[in-house]
Amino acid sequence: MASSPRIDPSIAAQIDRLATAVAKDPRSKEFLPLADEYIKVGMWQEAAAVLEDGLKAYPGFVTAMAALGRAYDQLGQPVKAKAILEEVVKQRPDNLRAHRILAKLYQTEGKAELALLSCTAILNANPFDEEASSIKRSITGAPDDPPETKINKKRIIAESKTDEAKTTFPRASTSEPAPDATPASFEPTPDPSLQPAAASPVKHAVAIARLEAWLRTVQAQRLH
Repeated sequence: MASSPRIDPSIAAQIDRLATAVAKDPRSKEFLPLADEYIKVGMWQEAAAVLEDGLKAYPGFVTAMAALGRAYDQLGQPVKAKAILEEVVKQRPDNLRAHRILAKLYQTEGKAELALLSCTAILNANPFDEEASSIKRSITGAPDDPPETKINKKRIIAESKTDEAKTTFPRASTSEPAPDATPASFEPTPDPSLQPAAASPVKHAVAIARLEAWLRTVQAQRLH
C-alpha cells in the first residue's frame, strides 16, 4: 500500500471509521464513501484497491466504476481506465466525468473521432465547457474564439445563472386579487354604527312607570 500523505485528523478519523466498517463486512456499501475519502486526499492507490473489492460484491455499480476509471487514469493506467470508462458510458451515456477522461485518453491515442464523440456529449450538456471545447478545437483545427466571443460567453453564463436564481426565488406577486375571489362562506361583519340600537327592557319599564305617573297626575287635576 502506498504511503499516506499528511491529512487532516478529522478526515483520517473518517477514513478509519469507514475502513473498519468495510473490514467487518466485505459487502458493506461503505466502500464507496471510503474510496471518496481516499480520493479527496489523493490516495489513488488505496481508492482503487477499495473500489476493486467493492465491485466484486456489486458488479455493474456505475458510480463505483466511474470512480475506479478515474483512479486508474490518475495512476497512469490508461488501458484499464479506458476499458472501464467505456463500459460506464455504455450504461450511462450522460456520465460527463467518464466522457471527460475518455476524451483526453482518445486524443492521446490519436482516436480523433472517438474523442470528438466524448467532447460532443459534454458540449451538448454545457456548450461553454472550456476543456471539451479546447480538445475539439485541437482536433478539428478550428480557430480559438476571439476575446469578444469569450467575453460574450461569460456574460451569457452569468445571465443564465441570474435568471436561474430569479426562477428559484420568485418575487412576491403584487397583483390584486380578482373581485370574485371572496370565499362563498365569507359574511361581512355588520357595522354597529349602522344598526338600530337594541331597546333595553329596563329602559322600557322606567318609561312606562313615568307615563303612568303622569296620567295619574292629570286625572287628579281634573277631579279637582
